[in-house]
Amino acid sequence: MRVSPQKARLVLDLIKGRRVEDALNTLMFTKKRVAPTVEKLLRSALENANFLSTEKGLDVDVDNLYVKRAVANDGPRMKRIRPAPMGRAYRYVRRISHIEIALAERGKNGNENVATVVGAEEKSAKPAAKSAPKKSKKKAAVGKKKKTAARK
Repeated sequence: MRVSPQKARLVLDLIKGRRVEDALNTLMFTKKRVAPTVEKLLRSALENANFLSTEKGLDVDVDNLYVKRAVANDGPRMKRIRPAPMGRAYRYVRRISHIEIALAERGKNGNENVATVVGAEEKSAKPAAKSAPKKSKKKAAVGKKKKTAARK
């Protein structure tokens, strides 16, 4: 989206941790230019979760979904030039943001600790073995004192 990430984060902070219905209602009445785009993205994520529950056979209760993660990261920057007085030019940057939204399903009784991210792939049971940290050998610098000639 062609909006600065800082401005997008203002809207995303409004919906973090909320139920999807509440988040959509909040976005509908937010007076920011990026709000309709975030609403469209949230509706798309909701439809993806609905697709997973109906077509893929994943057990997802769409009514228990909430916005687990909403981030706006920097995208590529467009460098532009604006004419300035006396034949000079001022440079400025048009910022672009990458917006990500992750939905999760709350556990039973509204327990937030038992939340599963919708559409996340299962990780293998065995974590990768960590290699031992390498020891670095630093040579101690032998400091030689400089002899200064005494002035007569």
